[in-house]
Amino acid sequence: MPAAVETLLYEFLDEQIHQASDLPELALFAHLLRDMIAAGGKRIRPVLCVVGWQAVSDREPPPAVWRVAASLELFHLFALIHDDIMDASETRRGEPTAHRRLAARHPGRDDAPTLGINAAILLGDLALGWSYELLHIASPDPTGLHLNRAWPLLNALRTETLVGQYLDLVSAGPVSAAPPDTVAARRAIRYKTAKYTCERPLQLGAHLGGAGPHLLAALSSYALPLGEAFQLRDDLLGVFGAPERTGKSVLDDFREGKNTVLAATAYQRATPAQARVLRDGLGNRSLTPAEASQMRQVLTDTGAHTAVETLISQRHEQALAALDHAVMRPEAAAALRAMAAAVVTRTT
Repeated sequence: MPAAVETLLYEFLDEQIHQASDLPELALFAHLLRDMIAAGGKRIRPVLCVVGWQAVSDREPPPAVWRVAASLELFHLFALIHDDIMDASETRRGEPTAHRRLAARHPGRDDAPTLGINAAILLGDLALGWSYELLHIASPDPTGLHLNRAWPLLNALRTETLVGQYLDLVSAGPVSAAPPDTVAARRAIRYKTAKYTCERPLQLGAHLGGAGPHLLAALSSYALPLGEAFQLRDDLLGVFGAPERTGKSVLDDFREGKNTVLAATAYQRATPAQARVLRDGLGNRSLTPAEASQMRQVLTDTGAHTAVETLISQRHEQALAALDHAVMRPEAAAALRAMAAAVVTRTT
């Protein structure tokens, strides 16, 4: 399934290059997006979109479903590019981030870092625009009516992702500016991850298949706790994961002062000495690996690490329980159960 989405994306990007052969700069941007696709990724959004269709229909997914699935992945590239700029991240999927790669093309310029950031903003904007253009490719398609009806969900996904990113931004930083808070962290998770990564893609596929309100509600009851589990695991991997597997430094979340349920739980439970370690480290852009190791120890000693693992297990159980009461094709239910297991046990 991911291979089919990748093929569609590569063909779309090649067509953009062909249509604008007099614009070599566009080819540069398209090749950068191709490289980001080739670097990997879980493809969870397009997979859930197709499984949503399969929850309703026993027919092969038509072109509209594959276009929406691929569009979601292109939208995700836009979100990653801009997210890496906001987080000042240097790597993504084990490779330099887009703004770092664009800056490296101008080694002789003193303003190369700024140029790279500005160019990456344009690249993200282009990916966003192309994610919508991909949906308008003319094709004989019996599901055209459903695609038109799916626009409200697509627009909701875009809006909710923006709100979630804003919530993530305003709650990050040094503890003196924004003390870790579990309520704020969970609200950001709901919009930035649970809805964007799980609920809307799954609903979109089901909606294209003509799902009724009861099935859409059941899919939400599965997707929202699963999305929270996904982000909680991501937060653990962000500080305890193996960089060679995650493709991300274990310093980034600390240096950004990311307001996670993990950090907020540790801060609430910390002794004065432990709280001092967290205050000194969260949002410290000059944090050293040794200082980060001390912070990880606090996350362990306060029981925050174990508490988040327990939350992940609880959300996993909630997601599976929702499937027990959902009327859908058994193949789709089995795929969703397998997806839930993969989400909560992943190491990348």
